[in-house]
Amino acid sequence: MNSCKVTKELKTEVYETSANGNSLKKITEFIESKTPVIISLNPEVKFQTITGFGGSFTESSASLLNRLSPGNRNKILEAYFGENGAKYSLTRTHIASCDFSLSNYTYAKVENDTSLENFTIEDDKADLIPMILEAKAISKEGFKIIASPWTSPPWMKDNKKYVGGKLLPEYNDSFALYFSKYLEAYKKEGINIWGVTVINEPHGNGNNWESLLFSPKEMTDFVQNHLGPKLEKDGWGEVKILGYDQNRGGLKEWVDEMFKDEKSSKYYAGTAIHWYESTYDYLPGALQYAHQKAPNKYLIQTEACVDSEIPHWNDDAWYWKKEATDWGWDWAPEKDKYLHPKYAPVNRYATDIIGCLNNWVDGWVDWNMVLDTQGGPNWFKNWCVAPVIVDPEKDEVYFTPLYYTMAHFSKFMRPGAVKIGCQINNTDLMSTAVKNPDGTIAVVIFNPTEQEFAIEINQNNKKATISISAKALQTILIKP
Repeated sequence: MNSCKVTKELKTEVYETSANGNSLKKITEFIESKTPVIISLNPEVKFQTITGFGGSFTESSASLLNRLSPGNRNKILEAYFGENGAKYSLTRTHIASCDFSLSNYTYAKVENDTSLENFTIEDDKADLIPMILEAKAISKEGFKIIASPWTSPPWMKDNKKYVGGKLLPEYNDSFALYFSKYLEAYKKEGINIWGVTVINEPHGNGNNWESLLFSPKEMTDFVQNHLGPKLEKDGWGEVKILGYDQNRGGLKEWVDEMFKDEKSSKYYAGTAIHWYESTYDYLPGALQYAHQKAPNKYLIQTEACVDSEIPHWNDDAWYWKKEATDWGWDWAPEKDKYLHPKYAPVNRYATDIIGCLNNWVDGWVDWNMVLDTQGGPNWFKNWCVAPVIVDPEKDEVYFTPLYYTMAHFSKFMRPGAVKIGCQINNTDLMSTAVKNPDGTIAVVIFNPTEQEFAIEINQNNKKATISISAKALQTILIKP
């Protein structure tokens, strides 16, 4: 008697964002093909555990929300943190001022106050703290916050300025205390900080805005001998310390130093990275190297944005066209120009997030959640694009395609999910998949081409036949 396997249908919900106008739209009708693209899922093959996805609380974003009507302010925060929105689970904020602040400020305003008796977070109480608290009140499952200083108080540095310079050795303990005081002050406001990075962009930023220079050894020595022991002593041992916090091209020298031995790596919970070094490549080799160097540590993308651009107001089509530029477009050396071509913003986000997930990254955090039609406010006039753009004068709100791009991951891939085996047999498309704590599997497919594709998803002896539009991002939620 012959036996044959019966192929069962997977229970799926399909959501799509596309250049033809879908915005996280539930899709129920699909094209068919005798030769569909095959995606093979294997939940038995497991990779990293997901920490979360989200964006950043900045003074720029918070000040704009304060200028909108209560209805629009709530609409935006619900869209990011509500059950019907993107359900952001991992966020970032700045410790004292950054480029996306309204001015330069520090929490230690009194010079040579080494014991920080005059420490104050007063500057954050008008805009930043209310935004975080309101988001907390909306979020049902809560979210983690990573806090990053752009600089130490200027008086602790060799150049006594907000921009550039190095931490003077005699202030190592005072700067470590600065973190502890910050964690305590925020806790008193009802905000628990999950993790900190030692400094934003330790290579500096061309001496343009707040920065503090560290070499890999200087940062590791500071964490090993000052920051780590101080946080542990003051009862903040559970707060995760993430090292580096800059572009992936420099990863090797940093993780080699950070995770050199047991002593150097003791207080590091993981590595933070940015995407700005290359427009067209997510640098999988660097990500793989960082994971192999510290396989049990976090590897979190903490900042990304469409930079050097004034946002395109109410123009969905622009986000799907290769018209955006990055910082390197204007001033990269000739030999590096190829790293900075024009790009489509949706493509860059989708490709990078999928590429990161397929190479051991466990968290992905966007930069500003809200900016105005100029790409600010920003004291340095360093304009950028955010997923939500507002015109506070007219009380208008625009959800760009980047908002929906982020939601394809944050809404459906939940903290504690595990990245699973996911193979696709078409090199023009990208895909990734995770299994969530509730047993659902979330598959994300990105199709940057001008062609619609039929897709067959196989998992064990079950399958689903769907299709994806041209120039589209899709999340398929498979129910157990």
